[in-house]
Amino acid sequence: MKQQPPSSRKEKLTLFLGRLWPHPLAVARKQILLASLGAGIGLAITSLFSHWLLGEVNLWFVAPMGASAVLLFGVPNSPLAQPWSVVGGNFISALTGVTVSMWISNPAVACGVAACLAIALMFQLRCLHPPGGAVALTVILGGATTHQAGYLFAFTPVLLNSVSLALLAIVFNNLAGRRYPHPLAATEAKPQPVAMDVPITRHDLHEALMKGQLLDIDEDDLQELLQQAEQIAVRRQLSRAG
Repeated sequence: MKQQPPSSRKEKLTLFLGRLWPHPLAVARKQILLASLGAGIGLAITSLFSHWLLGEVNLWFVAPMGASAVLLFGVPNSPLAQPWSVVGGNFISALTGVTVSMWISNPAVACGVAACLAIALMFQLRCLHPPGGAVALTVILGGATTHQAGYLFAFTPVLLNSVSLALLAIVFNNLAGRRYPHPLAATEAKPQPVAMDVPITRHDLHEALMKGQLLDIDEDDLQELLQQAEQIAVRRQLSRAG
């Protein structure tokens, strides 16, 4: 049953202010430890490898990789954290940033255009990756070093950093017992439909979430999603019966 919308401005303001304080993340301590260790190890090795390969005179590491590491090791089951999302998203965004910087000299306008185009391309190529937006801006705001590098910046360090970090995430997450890349292949058995004879509460969902990896969804949103799915399933059954 849907809740009645707030009637007064005071009630609306109270509800809005209440949403500013986030719920605690439904994640076990083991997953927090794995995320922290994985990100630290992954960034350190990627940095050292890039520095060894490119040397002192080259730009060998970019800051947005820290954000990529949060996704790769913190929420490896997220669509935004899959290997193609990381490699493709960062690389496409770097190419976009370089191209825009060549045509638009005003940094403020260039940043807006680069971010706009990078996001559109990432959606189109199925490699949406939030740090990619930061990569596009890094090209424009990076100063003479990134401007002089041109399209080479997209390959070294961005592509090199991204591939190294993604490969390390594959190794680390699988050694830690996590399925990564996360999506099931076409040949793998998919979960079967589950008939639920008992109501599922928010507490049940919270407890279930605590048993696995961190999912990028809140218990309330998950419960609402289940309710919507149930309504769709009921309509499907009624349409077949009719």
